[in-house]
Amino acid sequence: MKATSAVRLSLAASVLALGAGFASAQEPVKACLITKTDINPFFVKMKEGATAKAEELGVELMTFAGKIDGDHETQQQAFESCIAAGAKGILITASDTKAIVDSVKQAQEQGILVIALDTPLDPIDAADATFATDNFEAGRLIGAWAKAKMGDGAADARIAFLDLSASAPSVDVLRDQGFMDGFGIDTKDAAVIGDEDDARIVGHEVTSGNEEGGRQAMEALMQKDPNINLVYTINEPAAAGAYEALKSFGKENDALIVSVDGGCPGVQNVQEGVIGATSQQYPLKMASMGIEAIAAFAKDGTKPETTEGLNFTDTGVNLVAGEAVEGVDSISVEDGLDQCWG
Repeated sequence: MKATSAVRLSLAASVLALGAGFASAQEPVKACLITKTDINPFFVKMKEGATAKAEELGVELMTFAGKIDGDHETQQQAFESCIAAGAKGILITASDTKAIVDSVKQAQEQGILVIALDTPLDPIDAADATFATDNFEAGRLIGAWAKAKMGDGAADARIAFLDLSASAPSVDVLRDQGFMDGFGIDTKDAAVIGDEDDARIVGHEVTSGNEEGGRQAMEALMQKDPNINLVYTINEPAAAGAYEALKSFGKENDALIVSVDGGCPGVQNVQEGVIGATSQQYPLKMASMGIEAIAAFAKDGTKPETTEGLNFTDTGVNLVAGEAVEGVDSISVEDGLDQCWG
């Protein structure tokens, strides 16, 4: 009897252990998405893409966002929450690409895969992978388009630069310097905003990537030079604000505005002539690919590969132009509206 009881107890223990192991195997993979804000249509679409792919793959997704673009502290706190929750992967669009690196390292030490979306970290290899638009190319496209559109007038252009923030995160620098490269301005140190000495540059102002910031920045630069006839903007909300400022000066028909994003409101502004051209990026694709990468990492430790010739995974960019120009590839407004977001 004692032997039989022992066998039964051993069998019961084995069944319990097997059941516990089965339950553990069925626990969903946890992932986090941390964006700069939750109101910018770009990040709204990013969240949509991550949520849809997470539901498809059975990944448990937690989402966090800064209060405003540049809110590093909230993103830092989000990392702490994700680590405590046992996340297997974190997707981050960093507000401060240098300061967040310490949080990234802490997550990686816990075996968490960290992927930068849209905005490369500084240094870029601080993240395990980066899924992003080629932001330098996005800037170059609108710069090259503006130069061709202005023709001979490009030589005497008066250019306003509406950048993102004083901290100059990588996406800010890449788009700004890409525009200059496309337009034919010597960027000096391509990693720095504002060290150029081209006489055509009226100045740089920051916008925080929103409409009100764009309006204020444009007003400040118009006070400096009312003859501005070309406006580079970090994104389409800033471009919309710049247009309103130009309108208040009665100059809305005298300046060409170019931008980056590809959201539906921005592409509609191209259609209406508010923006001359914009480089369209694909945030839903970035986030969807990020969730797929976390699921693959959780399964067998696989990490994403970079696009050949680049140090990140390129998620694509197209120039949406109100008018095509020779020598610069672009898609029509109609095609842009078919692929827009927000």
